[in-house]
Amino acid sequence: MTLHNQALVDRACLIVHGPDQPGVVAAIAALLTRNKGNIMSLDQYSSDPEGGDFFQRVVFHRPGLVAAMGDLEADLAQTLEPFGMNWTLTDQSVPKRMVVLASKSDHCLLDLLWRHRRGELPVTIPMVISNHTDTAEDVRTFGVPFFHVPSQAGPDKSESEAQILKLLDGNVDFVVLARYMQVISGDFLQKVGVPVINIHHSFLPAFIGAGPYRKAKERGVKLIGATAHYVTEDLDEGPIIEQDVVRATHAHSAEDLQRRGADVERAVLSRAVAWHAEDRVIRHGNHTIVF
Repeated sequence: MTLHNQALVDRACLIVHGPDQPGVVAAIAALLTRNKGNIMSLDQYSSDPEGGDFFQRVVFHRPGLVAAMGDLEADLAQTLEPFGMNWTLTDQSVPKRMVVLASKSDHCLLDLLWRHRRGELPVTIPMVISNHTDTAEDVRTFGVPFFHVPSQAGPDKSESEAQILKLLDGNVDFVVLARYMQVISGDFLQKVGVPVINIHHSFLPAFIGAGPYRKAKERGVKLIGATAHYVTEDLDEGPIIEQDVVRATHAHSAEDLQRRGADVERAVLSRAVAWHAEDRVIRHGNHTIVF
């Protein structure tokens, strides 16, 4: 166990969301008190106090958390059922398993590996999977297994997706597409059964497709940005986790824009990954609440 994870021993995160109504906050606080939990941080949001939706993230310390998890979960189910609330309870000392899918472009992939090695991302990385071998040696220098799964030509990617799913089976809590230049099928998303996060090279939905920075130069854009979002069957239209921009001028070439864009992509993706790994993101319909 790393020093970071040791600091999180006996610390849990409770996520609650459902219809807003009086008494929810009091019920949760009372539940944690009777289960010997000490609240360390609490964030909440209501879309409307009358008929709106309620969202809450609570981090609390509970000595002997692992042994107490069963009782906590049973009490949560009984307490929150009358309120119609959905909830999840996680042990923060257990890092989520993140598998990265990549192609030839390495800036987002290597940034995630570097941040992980520095202890900035509370995850483990069981493997990197790529449809090219360009980054294999770089990945292995981080001590992370690298698997090459070539993509099939044409729109049918079922064979390569089946190979990826076999590698992922039982080894992953979420997947990150670090500039993985393949369209993910709805069948893959259904079978993988875990969240998939993508980084896109613009404020969606601008400049979709190949050559985005050339298109940006041709349009004379004054801002370039990046968007990290959850992947759904609707291409590049999933719930957005994080976005950012940098200024651009007429003097920047397409190559300049690409370099500046790569910096934004790295920063946006790393923040989105960290927030997801820390259970700070609640998906609600096609948008997110980020605490």
